Amino acid sequence: MTNIYTYCLFDGEDTFYGVYSSLKAIYRDAMQLSNRGSKVVQMKTADGWGSASLTDLRNTLKGEIDIIIEFRSGKHVAKILKTKLKE
Repeated sequence: MTNIYTYCLFDGEDTFYGVYSSLKAIYRDAMQLSNRGSKVVQMKTADGWGSASLTDLRNTLKGEIDIIIEFRSGKHVAKILKTKLKE
């Protein structure tokens, strides 16, 4: 059986933007959604706020299922939900 992971993108008002299979593509779109303010984009994980790099996102999501990561720049927010397709 193959594990297929999907990433869902939402904005701060929980508006659904799409489903992705590529981590690089969802990171790009999450940065576009959240990088509209004048502040630096930060990534919120279970450990707190940190840098919003693709490497940090990949390391945070590695081995996790049903986790939500939030990107924020001022009042602009993007949320990534990682989940797994189930049979």
